[in-house]
Amino acid sequence: MFTHKFRKIILLRLDKLTNIHPFSLDKHKKRKNVQERLKYLNDHHYENCVEYKYILDTMGYDRFEPKNLEQYPFLHVDIFKEHDIKSIKEKKIFKIMNSSGTSGTNASKIYLDKKNAKTQTKILKTIVADFIGKTRMPMLIVDSELSVKTKSKFSARTAGILGFSIFGKDHTFALNDKLELNVGVLKNFFQKYINQPVLVFGFTYLIWEKFLEQLNRNNIKLPKLNGYLIHGGGWKKLIEKKVDNTTFKKRVRDTIGIDNSINYYGMIEQTGSIYLECKYGFFHTSIFSDILIRKPDYSLSIQKEIGIVQTISLLPTSYPGHNLIADDLGEIIAEDKCKCGRL
Repeated sequence: MFTHKFRKIILLRLDKLTNIHPFSLDKHKKRKNVQERLKYLNDHHYENCVEYKYILDTMGYDRFEPKNLEQYPFLHVDIFKEHDIKSIKEKKIFKIMNSSGTSGTNASKIYLDKKNAKTQTKILKTIVADFIGKTRMPMLIVDSELSVKTKSKFSARTAGILGFSIFGKDHTFALNDKLELNVGVLKNFFQKYINQPVLVFGFTYLIWEKFLEQLNRNNIKLPKLNGYLIHGGGWKKLIEKKVDNTTFKKRVRDTIGIDNSINYYGMIEQTGSIYLECKYGFFHTSIFSDILIRKPDYSLSIQKEIGIVQTISLLPTSYPGHNLIADDLGEIIAEDKCKCGRL
């Protein structure tokens, strides 16, 4: 199973955060601000979400008792697959996002109002720009254009494409509606942008199975590109095929020439506060999020001990997705000590 390795970093009040470098606060300042924001979000959702209030009341949660970060109640991410949970009125619903459902038959339903959707986009832009810069690059999307045609409901793939499209221009889709290679389109894109940086984006399993594998299987030779490839999701499928991160990066480099493959960890339930992988192979928590690792009995794991990933996001206000535990495994390697310079 793919193990996500994190370096932690940390936060101030949300309305001031976008003016601060997303990886600039040391662990002490970040912890203080994450705790303050988490308390606010807990109270906000307790007061505005009937289901969340019921869960916390059933747990015997005392919202007025001072707590450390790890003492705040978390929900399992699957709760959004089984129930409609939101902290806004029906008339305020601006967008409904659905998970990919690759791990099961049900898909999560996440309800956003305009304010929360705008916040997610703004924070995503702030985090990603620190890795690839602010200049918009020609963008190759390893998916079909059909995946972004839905207007009212968004899948994880749709949300990812639309979210990352703000970093690109001349958006070009590598696959047709049957998820087959657009060979002519690809050759034109690669030839056109052979001498300038480009951005390639897609979900990991699609990039591997429908793009890289098909290029090699059909012996399609393309000019080598420079720039960045950002990808995430679908690792469970690839691990079953014994494809790890190192193998993936090498195949990208050998097939299309891009040396900067950036893996990201994230979920539709916490869109915006994603975790990007630096060149040393670690995922970093920004000032908009934090990570805890727990043992099977939900007690805290120590550093460099693999356990269950708990993700904390400071962004969700229209639904109680601020403190979630997932089915993924991870480990915290260190805090504020990465050679890439990000705290």
